[in-house]
Amino acid sequence: MAKKFSKPELSRKINGDIPFDDQKTDDEDAVPQQRLDIATLEQYPRYSRATIQKFIKDGHVTVNGDIQDKPNTLIDENDQIELTLPEVAEAEKPPVIYEDDNVIVFNKPQGMLSIKKGDYSPEPAIEDWGEIVHRLDRDTSGVIIVAKNFKTKSMLQKQFQQRKTHKTYYAITEGIPKQPHAIINIPLARNLKKPTTFMPDASGREAITEYQVLEQGKERALVELKPQTGRTHQLRIHLAHIGTPILGDPVYNSKGHKAKRMYLHAQSLEITIPGKEHGERKTFTAELPEDFKNALR
Repeated sequence: MAKKFSKPELSRKINGDIPFDDQKTDDEDAVPQQRLDIATLEQYPRYSRATIQKFIKDGHVTVNGDIQDKPNTLIDENDQIELTLPEVAEAEKPPVIYEDDNVIVFNKPQGMLSIKKGDYSPEPAIEDWGEIVHRLDRDTSGVIIVAKNFKTKSMLQKQFQQRKTHKTYYAITEGIPKQPHAIINIPLARNLKKPTTFMPDASGREAITEYQVLEQGKERALVELKPQTGRTHQLRIHLAHIGTPILGDPVYNSKGHKAKRMYLHAQSLEITIPGKEHGERKTFTAELPEDFKNALR
């Protein structure tokens, strides 16, 4: 009977099935490779992978001096990656209503962001000039306050959280509210079918809006709005719910009438800012834009 080999691994080496320790396979000679998006992310970790992939597709990433526009391109570990982003022109500062050592109050133009989108956004936003403590939708104009330091930011944020601020908005509605003055108390919750929007929901968070019709035309009304809570899109949803959506609202106005903007304006903000011994109570206002007057008919 043939004697069994007692060391099967050695036998396989002798037969050439696996190499001895001092031998190299083709795989060991190969230079390790990695996806371009992953390698770029490791070199520029301040960006998300999605942002890195967009940079690559837009032609902002080179490998050894050559532009590569496919995120799944395989590169060698010794390849040189460089990310070059276009220079962003300095943004024009929005109109300033008030400024001191601790705060800036702007009259935000319609169309300007309050907070930048994502981890890279060349588009100007209110936060370019200070610490955001509240926000206005892109399509909403009017009063917005930012803090110049973290101590002030904390002070202002607490007032919004504790409902110690008072805000007044103006809106042009499509249709005229049946009641000239009323309080809308309708809870709101996120719309799971459209996660960036919200909807009336009895199990949602409390949302209260007081409104008063100031002027009215044949088909539209100028309405003063005083939110008692600060839910996202609260004023827009409440007005739409009572059948008089805001003119030009791209999300909650199902009437489909075209308008050059959404006619919602933050007219005033009452808040306490640093100053004196216990702070200084102030009310900041932004005049109603001319196009509001022209839109009422």
